[in-house]
Amino acid sequence: GNEFVSTREVKIKKDLDENIMGKHVIVVEDIIDSGNTLKTVLKMLGNRGPKTISLCTLLDKPSRREVEIDVQYIGFEIEDEFVLGYGLDYMQKYRNIPYVGIMGNLDELETKE
Repeated sequence: GNEFVSTREVKIKKDLDENIMGKHVIVVEDIIDSGNTLKTVLKMLGNRGPKTISLCTLLDKPSRREVEIDVQYIGFEIEDEFVLGYGLDYMQKYRNIPYVGIMGNLDELETKE
């Protein structure tokens, strides 16, 4: 969305194309924050009968966790900062920055785009 805080609403815009019953599933995330969305998604996937579900994330913010989430594969653990770049955005901007950086002064980012 266009906010710094989550609406806590999970919307499925595209469902799976394949049946996952009896299969090993790996969910790949860009960033895990509170864990609320993932908990809902993992429950939905678990109801489809996979043999296993593993979780992989590029970035993990454990200090923001509100629910327990078991993450098997973590690229980087980060502090509680709003990060941009490498696909992460703010209001559909800055996702094309070729690195992950902490959002600071938006004016500086505007001049670099």
